[in-house]
Amino acid sequence: MTKEKKYENILYQKEQKVGTITLNRPKSLNALNTALLTELRDALEDAEADAEVHVLVIAGAGDRAFCAGADIEELLKKSSTEASKWSRWIQGITTYMEKMKKPIIAKINGFCLGGGLELAMACDFRIASEKAIFGLPEINLAIIPGGGGTQRLPRLIGKTKAMEMLMCGEQMGAEEAFRVTLVNKVVPPEKLDSEVDRLVKKLLSNSSVTLAIIKDAVNRGIELDLELALQYESDLFGHVLATEDAREGLKAFLEKRKPEFKGK
Repeated sequence: MTKEKKYENILYQKEQKVGTITLNRPKSLNALNTALLTELRDALEDAEADAEVHVLVIAGAGDRAFCAGADIEELLKKSSTEASKWSRWIQGITTYMEKMKKPIIAKINGFCLGGGLELAMACDFRIASEKAIFGLPEINLAIIPGGGGTQRLPRLIGKTKAMEMLMCGEQMGAEEAFRVTLVNKVVPPEKLDSEVDRLVKKLLSNSSVTLAIIKDAVNRGIELDLELALQYESDLFGHVLATEDAREGLKAFLEKRKPEFKGK
């Protein structure tokens, strides 16, 4: 059964353990303004709290853009102090996405620029259409990314290429984005939906509690000293082995049958 929560700037649908958030300002290429971001945060919190949602997909309305960045008219009205607060607020949203227990897939159908790329980088998976274009072009406006772009991009693709994109405003196509590991997979536009569905089904077949632990281990561990990160992994390994799903998975393997996970 389909469940929907009504918003003005996004669409939010829940169906068969999957939550789908669609940035819904296609006339402005789904540009991010305060109203949209407020609704996005609310939908993210709803998905995280809903035990029926195991996987989250974020997409952009229309066939031209996932999200082309921030709403420039709104940004121009902000003072220096307001801009700093707005940046911290957006960073709070992307950091929340990384800390969510649910895996998040960005379905990227076209332009993925500025704040749009910052949102996508906070997702766990990025599946792109061959038409997708990626970049952090803020330098062309004499500003810098404010939603985490200067920090997440080099962590994902390395400092050298990140500096080129950030300081020259260089954009890249989908194939290059795949080559530098900015995206997980590139498919023809007509196969984008089916490829995302394939990934969703694979994730849903796994233990939701174990997926959450893996996400935490990677995202938290990558920021720690290696020795501390290894200790954290050991702690989580002991924790996961005590779950019902781990016991079921181990027993199913020995009994040569398909496991039935309950997310516990």
